[in-house]
Amino acid sequence: MKYTYPKSEKLKSQKVIESLFKEGKSVAKYPLRLVYVGLNPTEENQHFVGVSVSKKYFKKAVDRNYYKRLLRESYRLNQQLLKEKLQTPMAIMLFYQTNQPMSLEEMQHKMRLLFEKFHTNNNEQ
Repeated sequence: MKYTYPKSEKLKSQKVIESLFKEGKSVAKYPLRLVYVGLNPTEENQHFVGVSVSKKYFKKAVDRNYYKRLLRESYRLNQQLLKEKLQTPMAIMLFYQTNQPMSLEEMQHKMRLLFEKFHTNNNEQ
């Protein structure tokens, strides 16, 4: 599997983002949170992923951008854990929800735990 995060996978559609916040379901593994919503199967059977860091926790844009980079990188390196069990296309948003600093290794570990929790919650429904 390629470890890439191309532009075509980035979540940019305003309509999809709005539906994420209105109808989306959430899974959390502190300090990460994943919000997801299923998409119409008529689309290219593709998953869209976005990342977000709140201004509430990091006032400086430099700090928010740093943690967004870490989120994207940890997603990129662990995306096969998420994609291997998904059958339908989904829109996914990843949030970093604390002001505590975290290294890339710690974030990758939390990301793996979050994806495992996502799959267990998704299979129960």
